[in-house]
Amino acid sequence: MGIVARQSIKGTIATYIGVAVGIVTTFFIQTKALQPEQIGLIDILLQCSLLFGGLAQLGTNSSAMRYYPFFKDEKHRDHGFFGWTLLVPLIGFTFFLLAFFLFKGTIVDFFTKDSEVGADLFAKYVNFVVPLAFFMLYISVFETNSNLLLRIVLPKFIREVGLRVGTLTIYLLYFYKIIDFDGVIISFCILYGLATIINIVYLMSLQRVSFKIEPKFISAQLKRDFLFYTLFMITAALAGNVIPMLSKFFVAAKTSFHLAGVFTIATNIAALVEMPYRSLGAISRPHISDAMAKQDIKTADALCKNVALHQFIAGSFVFFIVWINIDFLFDLLPNGDIYRLGKWAVLILSLSRLIYSTLGVITTALSYSKYYYYSLIFTILLATMSIILNSWLVPKWDITGGALANVGSYLVYFVLLLAFIKWKIGVMPLSKKLIPVAAIVLALFALNWLWTCVLTPLFANFFENPIFGLAINAALKSALFLVLGMVALYKLKVSSSVNDLVGKMLEFLSGFQKNS
Repeated sequence: MGIVARQSIKGTIATYIGVAVGIVTTFFIQTKALQPEQIGLIDILLQCSLLFGGLAQLGTNSSAMRYYPFFKDEKHRDHGFFGWTLLVPLIGFTFFLLAFFLFKGTIVDFFTKDSEVGADLFAKYVNFVVPLAFFMLYISVFETNSNLLLRIVLPKFIREVGLRVGTLTIYLLYFYKIIDFDGVIISFCILYGLATIINIVYLMSLQRVSFKIEPKFISAQLKRDFLFYTLFMITAALAGNVIPMLSKFFVAAKTSFHLAGVFTIATNIAALVEMPYRSLGAISRPHISDAMAKQDIKTADALCKNVALHQFIAGSFVFFIVWINIDFLFDLLPNGDIYRLGKWAVLILSLSRLIYSTLGVITTALSYSKYYYYSLIFTILLATMSIILNSWLVPKWDITGGALANVGSYLVYFVLLLAFIKWKIGVMPLSKKLIPVAAIVLALFALNWLWTCVLTPLFANFFENPIFGLAINAALKSALFLVLGMVALYKLKVSSSVNDLVGKMLEFLSGFQKNS
C-alpha cells in the first residue's frame, strides 16, 4: 500500500472520529452547558475569525497547491517555498489587522445596533477575533504544507479530533464551573494556539521545510503569474468565504444573539445532509480535473452526472432520516424546547444543503475549465443575492428568514450556473435518474406520515416515560424506511454502484444464513 493510500485511510478514520466527537459536543454538551446567546456569540466570534484568517491568506493555500511543483526539490528544501507560505499570509494578516482596528467600530455597531440579546457580549469579546484569526490562518497554512509533503494524518487529526476534543473539554470545564465565560473565550485562543504550535513542530520534524527565502529562484514570468492568480483568489475568497456566514451574521445583527444560537444549532443539524459530499467531492475532483485538462467533455459530463446522482441519493436519504426524527431530536437535546424554534429553519437549510451538495460538482468542472475566471462572477453574484435577501428577510422572519435567504440565494446561483455550464462547456449534472430517487423519497415521506398518525402514539404511550417509546419508534421506522428505500433503488436499477453494494450485502446475509 502506497503512502498516499495509507495517509488517506488514516485521515478518513480521523475524520469519522471527529464527526462522532463533534455530534456529541454540538448537540448534547454545548446545548447543556451554554445559554443560546453564548452559543451564538462563540459561533459568531469563530466565524469572524475564520473569515478574517481566510482573507488574510491572500490565496496562499490555493497558490501553494498550484505553484509547489515549480519549487519542489528535496535536496534544496524546496527553494524556501515554506518561507514564502509564511511571509505572504503574514503580509495579509498585517493588512487585515489594520483594517480590523480601523473598522472595528463599524463591525461592533453592525452586530449590536439592532440586536436585542447578547450584543453586549460581542462588544466585550470582539478583540479575541485577532488571536483566533491568526491561529486559524497558520493552522490552515501548515496543514496545506503537510498535504503537499503527503503527510496529512497528524494535521487532519489535530483539526478533526484535537480541536473538537479540546472544545468538548472547554464546555465541560465551564459546565462544572471550573472556568467562567471569560475563561471559555481565552481557552479557545489557547486551544487554537496549541494546535498551531503542534502543526509547525510537526512540519519542522519532516526536515523538508526552510525559513530561508530565495527571491532569485522566482522568474519574472512566474512572479507575474503568481500575482495575477493571487489577486484572483483574494477577490474570490472575499465573496466565497463570507457567503456561508452571511445568514448567521444577519440573524445575530438584526435579531439577537439568543436567536443566533438557535440558528447555529439548526445550521449544524442541516450540515449532516452534506456530510457525504465531503468524501465524494474529494474523490471525484482529480478525475474531473483530468477529464477537463484533456478536453474530454463526454467523460466530464458522465462524471458530473454520476456524482450528482449519488450525492442526491445519499443526501436525500440523510435529509429524510433527519426530518422524520426532528421532533424526537429536539426532545433529546438539552433545552430542546428553546432550539425547537429553529425547526423550520432546519427544514429549509437542509434543502439548501441538499441542493448545494447535489449540484456543487459543477463548480469543480468550471474551476478546472478554461472559463475558470467566470467562477468569480458567479461567486460575487451569490454573495450579492445573499446580502440582499438576508437584509430583506431576516428582519421580517428572524431565523426562518435567514434560512430562506440561504436557499433562495443558492437556487438563483445554481440555475444561472447550470445554464452557463451547459452553454459554454457542455456539462449537465442533472439526469433523468434523479426523478425515481425523488419519487422514492417522497413515497417514504408519505409512509412516514401514516406511521406517525397510527404507530407513533402507540409507542409514546407504551412506556411510563414516553422518551423510551419514542426512541424505539425512531429507530424502527428509520431502519425500516431505509431498507425499503434501498430495496426500491435496487429494483429500479437507478445506480449500478448501489446495486453492487446491495448485492454484496445480500450475498453476505445469504452466506451468513447458510453458515448458521
